[in-house]
This record gives sequence, structure tokens and C-alpha cells, in this order.
Amino acid sequence: MASAGFSSSQPLIPIFNGEKYKWWSIKQAVHESIFSRIAAATTSNGTWSILQKEYQGDSKVIVVKLQSLRRDFETLMMKNGESIVDFLSRTRTIIDQLLSYSEQISDEIIVAKVLQSLMTKFDHVVAAIEECKDLSVLSVDKLKGSLPIS
Repeated sequence: MASAGFSSSQPLIPIFNGEKYKWWSIKQAVHESIFSRIAAATTSNGTWSILQKEYQGDSKVIVVKLQSLRRDFETLMMKNGESIVDFLSRTRTIIDQLLSYSEQISDEIIVAKVLQSLMTKFDHVVAAIEECKDLSVLSVDKLKGSLPIS
């Protein structure tokens, strides 16, 4: 029986499953399959070091991952037949990954990228947004509200 609104099927603490290391490292707790990799560590610092090297990588790996993510962001274009919602979701995934590596990226850059990456059938919408809004202060959330989501 669940008590006080807690579901017995959901863990109360996040379990590390090998993904989203940066997010999990703040929260802690590991899945059984991950625990076997750190069980031999004798200190908490040793544990963190093992997990960080394996899932985030050393500085060289991080540089390569950042280069790849930056390229993904720079070459980001809306695909033929892709909805705006799906495109924005794909964009958000890349941005979140960049942010997880402490990359600084402003709303102004994201807004500009989204507007230039929409398919040409949205050129009239882009023109209206550029005409009516101050893009230097437009947030990504406000941009979403200005786009035809349906």
C-alpha cells in the first residue's frame, strides 16, 4: 500500500542508469548494473572519479563532445514534414546537452537559430516575428508562443 501520496512503483531518489551523468551527479543513487563498476572504490572521491571518467569523459572527451554538439547546433535545420513541436524538441535536446557541459548559449542565439532554421513555408511567420518583436530580448518560451504549433 502506498502512503502519503507516494507511489510504490517509483523510486524516491533518481537511479543512475548510465545516461545524463551531469544531471544525476547532483541527485545520486545508482542502478545495480552501475553499482558493480564502483563497488571496489574505497572513497567517495574514487567513486565519483570512476563514474565521471566513464560517463562524462576526461577533458579531451568533453572537448570532442562539445565540438560535436556545437556542430549539431550550427547545422540544425527543420526537416521536411517535421512539426514545429518536434523541431523545437530536437533543438531543446541539443541545447540541454550543451548546457550540461557548461556551454554558455543565450536566448538571443537560440531564437536566431530557430528562426533561420524553420522551413521556407514559415517565412511569413518569421518575417512577422522579426518585425513585431525585439529579437535581442525575446525568450525562447515567448518565441514558442509566437509560432504556429498546430
